[in-house]
Amino acid sequence: MSGQDVKRGTFSHRHAYFWDANTNETYSGLAHVDKKQARFSIYNSLLSEFGVLGFEYGYSMATPSALVLWEAQFGDFVNGAQTIIDQFISSAESKWQRMNGLVMLLPHGYEGQGPEHSSARPERFLQQAAEYNMIVANVTTSSNFFHLLRRQVAWEFRKPCIVFSPKSLLRNPLVSSPMSEFTSGSFTEVIDDPTVKAKDVKRIIFCTGKIFYDLQEVQQKKKIKDAAVVRIEQLYPFPDKQVNKLIKKYKDAKLLWIQEEPKNMGYWSFIKRMLPDVEIQLGARKSSASPATGYSKIHKIEQEKIVSKAFEI
Repeated sequence: MSGQDVKRGTFSHRHAYFWDANTNETYSGLAHVDKKQARFSIYNSLLSEFGVLGFEYGYSMATPSALVLWEAQFGDFVNGAQTIIDQFISSAESKWQRMNGLVMLLPHGYEGQGPEHSSARPERFLQQAAEYNMIVANVTTSSNFFHLLRRQVAWEFRKPCIVFSPKSLLRNPLVSSPMSEFTSGSFTEVIDDPTVKAKDVKRIIFCTGKIFYDLQEVQQKKKIKDAAVVRIEQLYPFPDKQVNKLIKKYKDAKLLWIQEEPKNMGYWSFIKRMLPDVEIQLGARKSSASPATGYSKIHKIEQEKIVSKAFEI
C-alpha cells in the first residue's frame, strides 16, 4: 500500500505505524497480526499522483498475487493521475489484453469541506466502465469492505478496483460489523432494507455510500415504514439482477435515486443508462460547475433538503 500520508491515514484512521518516543524506532501492528501472515508493506509517497499511481500499476502488474493499494489523500486529487487512468487502468485489458488488480482508495463524500475535498468524480470512472474492465464500488460496512478487498486476490483473474472510500463513516459506529460477518459470507453487491415489510413499501430509495446513513437517520427518527432504503454497494459491473429482484419484491413502489452530488455529476446518468426501462426519479444537488459549495452552512442546508425530500418526492 502506498499513497499520501497512508501510514497514519489522512483522517487519522489507520495508524499502521507507531514511533517509539525514546528511540524513534517504528513498529507496525499490521505486520504482526499472525506469525504465518503474508508480508505487509505500507509507504508514505510523494505528492505526485501521476508518478506514484503509475508505479503502483506497474508493481501490481509484476506481482499479481499481491494486494496492491493506492490511496489518495482526498479523492479529488486523483485528477492528477488522469493519464494513468485513461491510458492504462480503464483500457489496458481491452487494448493489450493485460489484466491488473490494482485497488484505488479515493476518499469521497459531501461533508462541507468544499469543492476540493468532496468528490472523487465517480461520474468519470462510470463513464469509462464497460466490457467488465474494472470494479467501481462505494461500500457502507466494514465487513463488506473486507470482502471486497479479499475478493481482489481470491479471484482467478484480475480487475482494477475503484473504491469511493468513506470519510466520516470511518468514525460512525453504525458502519462496524460483527466478527462473524468477516469470517463467513462474501461481498454483497446490493443491501436490502431489513427494517420494512414488502407489503407496506410505497417507494424504493436507491442510493450508494455515505448518504445512506443520512437517509436511515431520518427514516428511523420519523418511523417511516413505507420507504425502503436500498444500498447499491457495487456500481459496476451493475448488479441488475439483484436490483430488478428488489423492484419486483416491492411491487408498484415508486423508484428514486438519491445522491449527494449535483445532478450533472455523480451516478445519475450511469443509473439511467443501467435502468433504461424503469421510471426512476432523482434527488440531488442542482447542476453545478463546481463539485461542491465552499460554505459549510449552505452545504448543510443542501444536504438536509436532499435527505428530507427523498421521503416526499
